[in-house]
Amino acid sequence: MAIKLYQFAISHYCEKVRWALDLKGVQYQPVYLLPGQHIKVVKQLVDQSSVPVLEHDTRVIQGSAAILDYLDSHFPEPPLLPTNPELRQRALEWERRLDSVAGPAVRCYCYHYLLQRPRLVTPMLAARTPFYNRYLIRLGFSRLEHIMRKWMKINEQTARTSRDAMEQMLKDLATAYQKSDFLVGNQFSRADLTAAALFAPLFQPEPYPVPWPAQDKLPEPMRAWLAQQEQALLPLQRLYSQHRAARPA
Repeated sequence: MAIKLYQFAISHYCEKVRWALDLKGVQYQPVYLLPGQHIKVVKQLVDQSSVPVLEHDTRVIQGSAAILDYLDSHFPEPPLLPTNPELRQRALEWERRLDSVAGPAVRCYCYHYLLQRPRLVTPMLAARTPFYNRYLIRLGFSRLEHIMRKWMKINEQTARTSRDAMEQMLKDLATAYQKSDFLVGNQFSRADLTAAALFAPLFQPEPYPVPWPAQDKLPEPMRAWLAQQEQALLPLQRLYSQHRAARPA
């Protein structure tokens, strides 16, 4: 049975899994879903409605960290974790912190501002799905925005808190990358992959499968803050550029 990845094109957690699959050269069938409408599809596979979800033979794995565990177990080359137990533990600790802090913060901050620009965010939400989904989102955008803000607790205050959390995380990452090219040991690991994937929406890399908006179209507070963080994001851009393998044709 072919490997299927159920995902949102816009999701940075899904990008984390796409990157791992491509890095390992694993052929898979992408199943791009529309936020909201995805619930029925995903709940046929698992109890929770979140993505990414990987389906392989009779196995269904949900969540980016669990999927990376599965990939390293079943497709071990190249490995995403060091063999040294201490370094392995440090890499997993970085990943857990990034998943629990950076991922939600990037999502909350970006959506807070992008949802204020329906014309910008609609093509990103509907990316890689049938063309008519753009019209469906536009027709129901007010309701969709309300649901997303309520479900993810997105508002002015949480956006500020998310911004502060990202700034601290970027400072910690910058400190680590000043000492070494990698977060753990002397080789690229899932810690680096997670850091670059989860912060990718802030530097808008080309391989990411969404139509990024032009910088001058972003809301001014977001544009100004991103300009301030340009230097802090450079190590992550470098990792993305050097290690983000394109999906095999």
